[in-house]
Amino acid sequence: MHTNVRKSIARSHYNFVGPLSPGFWSQLRTCAKSETDLVRWARTMLISVVIPTWNGAHHLPVCLAALRRQTLTPYEVILVDNASSDSTRQLLASDYPEVKLIALGANLRFAGACNAGIRAARGEAIALLNNDTEADEHWLERVAATFARHPEAGFVASKLRLFDRRELLHSAGDFYSVRGVPGNRGVWQKDEGQFDTPFVFGACGAASVYRRDMLDAIGLLDEAFEFSCEDVDLDWRAQLAGYKCAFAHDAIVYHKVSATGGGTLNSYYDGRNFIWLLVKDVPGEIWRAHFGHILGEQLKITRDALVAWRGEAARNRLKGQWAGLLGVPKMLRARRKVQQSRTVSAQEIKALLSP
Repeated sequence: MHTNVRKSIARSHYNFVGPLSPGFWSQLRTCAKSETDLVRWARTMLISVVIPTWNGAHHLPVCLAALRRQTLTPYEVILVDNASSDSTRQLLASDYPEVKLIALGANLRFAGACNAGIRAARGEAIALLNNDTEADEHWLERVAATFARHPEAGFVASKLRLFDRRELLHSAGDFYSVRGVPGNRGVWQKDEGQFDTPFVFGACGAASVYRRDMLDAIGLLDEAFEFSCEDVDLDWRAQLAGYKCAFAHDAIVYHKVSATGGGTLNSYYDGRNFIWLLVKDVPGEIWRAHFGHILGEQLKITRDALVAWRGEAARNRLKGQWAGLLGVPKMLRARRKVQQSRTVSAQEIKALLSP
């Protein structure tokens, strides 16, 4: 069947029935006669791309031009503007009329902006993409192929490399340690395929793709986290509910890394949100088995910040840890819902975590 005809069928199915389900892709995988057939069918996947931005007009031409070059055309591109004071809105109107603009009246930070875009998106999968990125032209096609190969996956992690040193990794998917610390797999290392595993704990929010039906089931980003670890919280909620994260090792996005981030203020949010992840998401079995490691890691973070307290980042980290402790009651309330939605065993959880 011709690719354009398949796309027409998929779009008609979506308009009248809804997103193609994981069951559809599972049956497709069974029926496909070859990898080529699977990839052809994956090109029918409808992926909405959501880009949050704040005063990032200077980054957008590279980011949006890369999306125009995609071999799998995005179903739609949605840019969510966090009340920028630069020329973002004028740039879209003059040079990128195909991009749907959501102009927020206030800065809702990364999580709030992403959620606004997700709610407006109509695709069966939603890609979150930082504005300071350049996606390889095959990015979306290879993400869709990964979904087709792994119908059990609720979300896909892209491979992020550094924008200005393109042989080096920023993230080969994310990990979560038994010490209660999240991180990027392979960060700053030369990419030689050593991290190309089929599944990972989670997806870095700079270039992550989620099935709509998974988000409908577990909820969107927690806006209380604002712009640090909101993706890790979503990773935890997805994994606990039984959704795997597939790693699309050949779906590459180049990232400038914190070019539009909060600078030393990130230390505050890391300090706070590391604690909130522990309280909200980490199951009791992990706490009981690794309490000493978890407590020791938090004390180490505190000690290192005290040693460097003259630096703004260190002071912000201490303030963040204090705010994290003050927010424990709120996170305990959120924890009840998260843990009640759990469908996986203790052994499955332990297998997800890094040392």
